[in-house]
Amino acid sequence: MATTVVRDATYADLEAVPPHLVAEILDGVLYTHPRPRLRHGSALTQLASELVGPFQRGRGGPGGWTFIVEPELHLGRHILVPDLAGWRAEHMPVVPDNASTDLTPDWVCEILSPSTEARDRGAKRRIYAAHGLAHYWLLSVTERQLEVYELHDGKFVLFETFEDGAEVNAPPFSAVPFPLSDLLPPLAASEAAT
Repeated sequence: MATTVVRDATYADLEAVPPHLVAEILDGVLYTHPRPRLRHGSALTQLASELVGPFQRGRGGPGGWTFIVEPELHLGRHILVPDLAGWRAEHMPVVPDNASTDLTPDWVCEILSPSTEARDRGAKRRIYAAHGLAHYWLLSVTERQLEVYELHDGKFVLFETFEDGAEVNAPPFSAVPFPLSDLLPPLAASEAAT
């Protein structure tokens, strides 16, 4: 009788992934996906620009945060690469000069893509909750909505879903609300008609 030996993916496996792919290890399994589409990148850029001024630099807001685009997070045996992560200054007073961190962020936003949505809603959400991530946002450029979750008793609970046109007034960034439409790239005329 033959047996199959399944071994957990290692960091060496992750390093062997070609640079045009994003690689993560979740529950011992190596996952890869292509770099995000341009609309995804545009939404990420807009979200970062909305948050950095008031929440990192203190321009028109309280400051006290550090944001990093696509950080490599080592959370236990998992290696995750969220689209955007934020740490309160008391948790990350200085950005380390490393390629990765094992410090759980205080907030993460994943921008949903067809190739990653199931992991963002499944394994990654579970792993973030197990490691005490307080705030988890899921932004869908396609559905033009933002889901905001908060950690309660070790599980994420939906705080609110914001639709295109709504003002986002959500923790942990309620001090400076912003229009969701500012994050979303305009649709082509043919897309807007459907």
